[in-house]
Amino acid sequence: MDASSYDEFGNYIGPELASSSEEEEEESDYGTEAVHGDMADGPGEIDQMDEQSDQEDHSGGESGGYSELTAMARRMDIAQTQVVLHEDKKYYPDAEEVFGPGVEALVQEEDTQPLTEPIIAPIKMRKFQVDEEAELPDTSYTKEFLVDLLGYPAMTRNLAVAGHLHHGKTALVDLLVASTHVWPEWDKAAPMATPTTKMPKPSEKAFGYTDVHQLERQRGVSLKAMTISLVAQDTKGKSYALNIIDTPGHVNFFDEVVASLRLADGLVLVVDAVEGVMANTERIIQAAVRERLSITLVVNKVDRLILELKLPPADAYYKLKLTIEEVNAVIAACPLATPSMCLSPELGNVCFASTSFGWCFSLQSFAKRYVEEWDMPISPKDLAKRLWGDVYYHSERRTFMRKRAEGGKDAKRSFVHFILEPVYKLFALVTSEDEPNLRPALEALGIHLRKTDYVMDVRGLLRRVLCQFFGPPTGFVDMCSAHVKSPLDNAAIKTEHLFTGSMDSEIAQAMRSCSADGPLVISVVKQYPSSDASQFFALGRIFSGTVTADQAVRVLGENYTPGDDEDMALATVSGAWLYCSRYKIPVSGLSAGSWILLGGVDGSISKTATIFDATTVSENDLAIIRPLQFSAESVMKIAVEPVVPTELPKMLSGLRKIGKTYPLAQTRVEESGEHVILGTGELYLDCIMHDLRCMYSEIEIKVADPVVSFRETVAETSALK
Repeated sequence: MDASSYDEFGNYIGPELASSSEEEEEESDYGTEAVHGDMADGPGEIDQMDEQSDQEDHSGGESGGYSELTAMARRMDIAQTQVVLHEDKKYYPDAEEVFGPGVEALVQEEDTQPLTEPIIAPIKMRKFQVDEEAELPDTSYTKEFLVDLLGYPAMTRNLAVAGHLHHGKTALVDLLVASTHVWPEWDKAAPMATPTTKMPKPSEKAFGYTDVHQLERQRGVSLKAMTISLVAQDTKGKSYALNIIDTPGHVNFFDEVVASLRLADGLVLVVDAVEGVMANTERIIQAAVRERLSITLVVNKVDRLILELKLPPADAYYKLKLTIEEVNAVIAACPLATPSMCLSPELGNVCFASTSFGWCFSLQSFAKRYVEEWDMPISPKDLAKRLWGDVYYHSERRTFMRKRAEGGKDAKRSFVHFILEPVYKLFALVTSEDEPNLRPALEALGIHLRKTDYVMDVRGLLRRVLCQFFGPPTGFVDMCSAHVKSPLDNAAIKTEHLFTGSMDSEIAQAMRSCSADGPLVISVVKQYPSSDASQFFALGRIFSGTVTADQAVRVLGENYTPGDDEDMALATVSGAWLYCSRYKIPVSGLSAGSWILLGGVDGSISKTATIFDATTVSENDLAIIRPLQFSAESVMKIAVEPVVPTELPKMLSGLRKIGKTYPLAQTRVEESGEHVILGTGELYLDCIMHDLRCMYSEIEIKVADPVVSFRETVAETSALK
């Protein structure tokens, strides 16, 4: 630094220097000229460098590698500094780069798709009922054995399980299913009455094997009649094929009960031991008598007498006896009733059960346990006759007597001594003792439980203990096999009561004999949608003949009359199944006396229909089976219309499907042009609207206030005082 350029205070006093801004301008000008120069003769230089590098490569010079690197560096510098036009710039990757090759790219103008609709719609899972997703469930029998057994009508029983609301009909069917199917959800779950505050919520498949509709799961009540076919054994080990249909107990769905009775040969009436005979119970008995059905009784929820009412055994006997007498009184009041319809445990047509705790027995099945345990020199049937009524047992003399005075105070009623007192003691033992005292007592009775069973809730432990103590419901099978007629024995009564044709015709003769070789006759009484509600299947009873897949048939509607083919259609059976609620067993064919689920024949069926073979039966011999007769009418009416008027065709299609699945539902168009639906009550119409909105139409529908049609009038002037 020159000292003469600064004063004594350090200030610069030398010649004037160039400013920093001028230096920057000079540098920028120099850089711009260099860039333009490179752009002007860049391609030429690059080509020259490429040619030079090629020559060096061919000549094998030592500087070939260095020249190639120099050329690449020069090319990269030019690529970074050259100008790219706007239309050549690429800001976002293409759809092919993001999603891969083969992706279709759609370019839409603004507002071509509503904002309420997603650009990519989600996949809809159309499933409205519980079913077995994978394969058929494991059972204690083979499916082939069940189908083969159905080929013998004498070994088949067609049963309708009916009763008042919440009397335990579905739980009774669950008990039969649990005894023949591998059903782990039912085994692990505690009884329904168990408080769930401290316990995990049971699986949706743990209860109600025949409650498959999503509304039935949500409301906890059966809304549709559902069938199941299984093989069960009686106390002697003899196997029977049971076709069972579980019916709703709500009074609004009495039409489902009437349709079920048309299929069955016998009624299994379920009555709550505490509530007794209710209003709907009387209607069911009257309908069964009109259909000429055999009636059997299951007195259910006996556990309520012990746990809720806490009745002593002697009083519990009188309560059970009163319930049976009430049922007999209703049966006797029916005009078509006969003395043979009387119910009594000693006759074998009454069972006692607690389906929530998994046990059911008859007097004969309980007597069999005593005979085998104590090696008694008496048959179970003879012992069962002494276990009901005014029969007493003297424990010291070990004799039965008809009068209690003969034995004094030591004589007890036989039903109380042999049945109720052991059950009461078992309940008291399980509910009061801990594992150290409970385990040896149960093992003495032949009941062996796992270590984890003893830590269960008391109601769950009761179910495990009682299920092992009573075993499978063989007494129920005894009752049905002895007191419900087989399809072969009941065919003549069914044919004379239901067939509208001549009884001297070949068709009627084949129906009366339940012949598998006769002309095909099927009575269709119900239709069921598939799990996604895309198609319908027809459920019917085969009166004669054999139905097979791909068979051509004639479908006769309710309004068919001989000589008028307007309500007749030709169809082809696309498939045949055994309907078991949560699963269907495909079959190649089934013969007379069985229940069958058919596909491909529902096109012309509105409510019920009669199906004949299209090749072997002439049109002159055709006649229908009598339509269903209901004791009630649809008196509640609602008017419906779509929110979007253009969706009216969808609603009309849904209304037609509603008429297929609800026997008493009626749809029509009023003079004002509004579409109305008629049903039996509020719950009935609410279920119809759910199915219409969610399953069949999938649109928004407006509903008017319900209107009730009055069926009363003035007959005469009342008396005046």
